[in-house]
Amino acid sequence: MYVPPGFALSDEQIAEILDGPGLAQLVSVGASGLVVTPLPLIYDRPNARLLGHMAKANPHWREATTQTESVAIFPISDGYISPSLYATKAESGRVVPTWNYETVHVHGRLRFHTEHDWLHRQVSALTELHERSRDQPWAVTDAPAEFIDRQLSAIVGVELSITRWAGKAKMSQNQPERNRRSVVEHLSRSPIAADQAMARGIARRSADRRDG
Repeated sequence: MYVPPGFALSDEQIAEILDGPGLAQLVSVGASGLVVTPLPLIYDRPNARLLGHMAKANPHWREATTQTESVAIFPISDGYISPSLYATKAESGRVVPTWNYETVHVHGRLRFHTEHDWLHRQVSALTELHERSRDQPWAVTDAPAEFIDRQLSAIVGVELSITRWAGKAKMSQNQPERNRRSVVEHLSRSPIAADQAMARGIARRSADRRDG
């Protein structure tokens, strides 16, 4: 991924993003070309790996070449930015549209698991991650054991041992401060939740730029 220095995320920023729940696009090299599967992955910091699972019926795990790297792509946020939101539009008119986005690409070596205990631990950890904010969190143990065993027999565990990663936040950092401020003000007033989230992202990355 092309990452200009001004848009690069630090290792700690990437790790913090991966600590949260999120969906990744897992891309591997297969015998007949690329194979791609969307799946939630959780970050195991101490062991530098991503863990998840996919359906056993999915050909990805049979076709993927484990001798070459795979990549998990995490699309964090994105959105269109109109030139009309820039303060400098009225001054010179020298502005063009752009697309803001944040993404993390994690490269690594794949390993697949069919062991019952491994799958049970992974599914339990994934459930806990996503249920922890609920008032009455659901747990794997809430379901009958024989039912869970049948579900586990239909999936394959995914382990991506991380070899390298890159994170990019293209969030208007290349614009003058008055333009960033103007975009944040306009998007913050939007009734669209995605616009408001983009405004918060731009403000956060602008603060990172000042702090750096």
